[in-house]
Amino acid sequence: MYKNFYGLKENPFNVNPDPRFLFLTQEIEEALTGLMYGIQTRKGFVTLIGEVGTGKTTLINRLLDWLHQRKARTAFLFNSRMNSNQLLDFILAEFDIPCDSKSKSQQLMKLNHWLMERYRLGETVVLVIDEAQNLTYPVLEEIRLLTNLETSTEKLVQIVLSGQPELEEKLKLPQLRQLRQRIMLRCKTAPLSKEQTHQYVAERLKIAGASGAPIFSSQTVDTIHLYSLGIPRVINLLCEHSLVNAFVEHQRPIQPKVVEEVAREFQLDELDPSAPNGGSKIDSDVYNSEAFLQNLGEALSRFRFSPSTTTRERK
Repeated sequence: MYKNFYGLKENPFNVNPDPRFLFLTQEIEEALTGLMYGIQTRKGFVTLIGEVGTGKTTLINRLLDWLHQRKARTAFLFNSRMNSNQLLDFILAEFDIPCDSKSKSQQLMKLNHWLMERYRLGETVVLVIDEAQNLTYPVLEEIRLLTNLETSTEKLVQIVLSGQPELEEKLKLPQLRQLRQRIMLRCKTAPLSKEQTHQYVAERLKIAGASGAPIFSSQTVDTIHLYSLGIPRVINLLCEHSLVNAFVEHQRPIQPKVVEEVAREFQLDELDPSAPNGGSKIDSDVYNSEAFLQNLGEALSRFRFSPSTTTRERK
């Protein structure tokens, strides 16, 4: 709707985890490098931890693109609410391993045989589980046992557990100490600073085809950072709806008032954001506050079903 007016070829702030739009901050680069290194060196277990909306799934999609370019065999499980039996069913289905039996021993034998074949062919096998904070203790134990599928020197399957900070807390529990001890690398995502928010908005607009006069004024991006607290998914929310609202008024560059109206619409103003002393660095406790997470969840839920946005089913 607004693309022609702003000179864009595509929507720059879709909520889809498109790896083309991955913004490589130092933290994201370190996380991506850590994930690649852990897989290349067959460490077995790697975790990716980050608050909701900080780009974990987009980062995972970039990792999967990289793996596919190297002809690695991958399985991506994004439905983490499953039991132990369903876990094996999903893994076999994702790797396209035929198995008529529902016996766990038979399924494990099939999986082990398939993994050995891949190993002999020099192929890398990677299992990625998103939203891993929802996994139950029995399922996490089953996942740990998968690392017993190994040769005398190397793990046959590399496992990436991606989840919110609750996953990190869960892994600290005594009953999961064996799993915790097998995690060789821990990668993290984080909210953006004010400077990074400016770079993030500019980069996404550039990828979408923007050129010429600015679309958002500098003060407007400051306002976007203020209400989003640097969370990329909320930045996308504010930018997308600001583009729609400003287009109606044929406003360019977009002014802070438009963002403020969107923030009120999604109740992000209820946090009463204020610029912290000393610049753009915000106390990390704010991101974990109950009020912030509740408002963020409600806002993202409304954004997901907003008629002015489009969604694409994740694969």
